[in-house]
Amino acid sequence: MKTKNILILLITIIIVLTVFYSFREDGDEAAYAETLQKEREEKDNFMRTSAESPFSKDKEGYTGLKYFPPNPKLRVVANVTPVNDKTVRVLTTNDGKEQRYITYAYVEFDLENSHNKLLVFEGIDIGPVRGQLFLAFGDNTSARETYGGGRYLDVAKVPGSKTMLLDFNKAYNPYCAYSAEYSCPLPPPENLLETTINAGEKKYHE
Repeated sequence: MKTKNILILLITIIIVLTVFYSFREDGDEAAYAETLQKEREEKDNFMRTSAESPFSKDKEGYTGLKYFPPNPKLRVVANVTPVNDKTVRVLTTNDGKEQRYITYAYVEFDLENSHNKLLVFEGIDIGPVRGQLFLAFGDNTSARETYGGGRYLDVAKVPGSKTMLLDFNKAYNPYCAYSAEYSCPLPPPENLLETTINAGEKKYHE
């Protein structure tokens, strides 16, 4: 085969592969956005109808949760550094009370040209949160586009894993963002990020 024909063949293969992976990436992003939208609709339905909802006493006044558009780029894989010398940490709540947690691990990741580090806690008190991981954070959107007391992010405990998926599209408000009847722990100082995370839930009250 002549060199010219080989070159044309290689260029064709590159174009085909580029188009293929482009379509696959677009399809993955569309599927992710659709799944995320369904989760948000289900949560909205819970908030509107459930007796466990923070809006249960004022269902008619509920106007729906507000979100940033889905952004797959804000799903990051963070490196995990376990806290070997685990200690009990007391977090202040929005109403001046205190809640206890165990320091579990640090997670580090790069986002928007900045290196970020968050401390993950483990629930210690008796009840459904015991043994569950807890991550509260603030960022440059706090008290502007998002709740001033910070947001939460659910993370899964995978013993021995050196990485952890942080999907900031699923960042949500604590119940105290909706009603003063609730007591919610605030992010510790080391979890106040100097970056902007335009993802997840926005402020409910304007």
